[in-house]
Amino acid sequence: MDKEDFIELRSRAARDDGGGRTKESSSTTVQATHDKSDGSGSSGSVVDEAVHNQTRTRRLFSMSQLFAFSLTYMGTWEGWNVNMTSALLNGGPRALFFGAFLALAGAWAQAASVAEMASLQPVAGAQYHWTYHLAPKRVRRFMCYLQGWATWFGYVALLASIANSVVIQLEALIAFNHPNYVPGGWHTSVMVIGLCVGEGLLNMFAFKLVPWVEMTGGVLHVAMFIVFIILFPVMGTRHNSDILFLDSTASGWVDKPGVSWNLGMITLTWALTGFDSAIHMSEETKAAKSAVPRAIFWSIFMNSLMGLVYISVFLIAMGPVDEVMSASMPLIHVIMRTVRSERATTALYSLYWFNGIASNLASIASVSRLTWAWSRDGGLPIYFSYIDPKLRVPARALCLTVVLVSLLCLLNIGGTTFIVFGAITGLTCWALYFSYAICLVSIISARFDQEGGGLKLGSWNLGRFGLAINCFALVYTLYIMVWLPFPHSTPVDAAGMNYCAPMVGFVLIFTLGMWFGWARKNWPGPNVKIRDFVIAQTS
Repeated sequence: MDKEDFIELRSRAARDDGGGRTKESSSTTVQATHDKSDGSGSSGSVVDEAVHNQTRTRRLFSMSQLFAFSLTYMGTWEGWNVNMTSALLNGGPRALFFGAFLALAGAWAQAASVAEMASLQPVAGAQYHWTYHLAPKRVRRFMCYLQGWATWFGYVALLASIANSVVIQLEALIAFNHPNYVPGGWHTSVMVIGLCVGEGLLNMFAFKLVPWVEMTGGVLHVAMFIVFIILFPVMGTRHNSDILFLDSTASGWVDKPGVSWNLGMITLTWALTGFDSAIHMSEETKAAKSAVPRAIFWSIFMNSLMGLVYISVFLIAMGPVDEVMSASMPLIHVIMRTVRSERATTALYSLYWFNGIASNLASIASVSRLTWAWSRDGGLPIYFSYIDPKLRVPARALCLTVVLVSLLCLLNIGGTTFIVFGAITGLTCWALYFSYAICLVSIISARFDQEGGGLKLGSWNLGRFGLAINCFALVYTLYIMVWLPFPHSTPVDAAGMNYCAPMVGFVLIFTLGMWFGWARKNWPGPNVKIRDFVIAQTS
């Protein structure tokens, strides 16, 4: 397909009624062409050939497998262990325990709102498609374009931060068994590249195994949670409930305890970001209109309960707070203090660490699908929208995803892992929260758009509580976005600076430059022809 054919496809796709729905859908015709195709990518017209070539994935995920995928991807209680030190320095146990209630309530409202939109349009592009469908006509193209880039940058950064986190935990385990080992630097970069390349190859050549790996990860996610909440209270140190009210300003925010508390609380949000990852797998999920929103909602619900129980048990059984704050990896320290055996600690932590492997595998799958979707919608070069006819996966998008993360991990060389990880994590949360905010504003405005016929919801929706939940989710999202760029310690120096703001600034400047330099006149919006075809397949 050459450039002229692509322009023809995009121009036809752009002619809709202003509400994100085409005047005359050709989904049935496209479906018939798709069914008659011999798999070589040839069909009766250029338009149908392009649709076929960009949508020929296999629907492998069942509802239970997608639920395990989402459950493992988030790994809330595991993720909180990674950021434990930062939270204890800012606000202490009080910020961790009571902040968890706010973080979980906000994440639940966000996820419920996103699930409602996923039921309406279960497509791999997710957020920016919903914004194009729901936002006012005069601003929808700009908001959609801004959101598409923010979501893509945010998810690439999220994959990089997950991969870094998994390797940092592995290095902590190596250092525990071999005290002379020095983590960080090029060691981290090599292991991140090896991890991502290996799991990228699995995603490409053995994708049929991925749903089963995630199912195994989901079972282990629950099993290890049960092990730890029994092990710590029975064998560990037992503080009384006063530990939950213990405050800390060890980060330097002594005269501003409110700032310290909020900074401790937002460290919880990293493990509660990315609940929409399952949506990017919509086009490879059976009965996506019901399976995707259910997987999102119940995975955040279950992760929330597990996270709250785990943080309560951990704080009461962790031992002296000062020792935990000074440990390179708090969980290893607490396990060792509890079981008093290096072999047992290594075994338990290794099983826990496998969940990170499964989470990173899921992240590569999800981010590559978002890359594929953003390419076929004209954000990234269309070259990356191609689906390999034999493997039935977006192979080019997979390669781009792995290469980008490998390049990002090279930032570890010449600097400390903590600084790089903190900068990437900051971009992850802010960019994705920005993306959620645009979605939430769009669905709230659509609820009041009586002239456009109001909001027509999918089969999974929040009913009469929808507006209240959407509004709470938006307020919470904006509140967290305010605190994300704050430095986590004072006085601020190069090592302790929060690099979230500069990275966010780069993303916004890049996106606005692309918009005013090219997209405002040349980008018609996401490909509604492909969207309608994909949605028709889920009916």
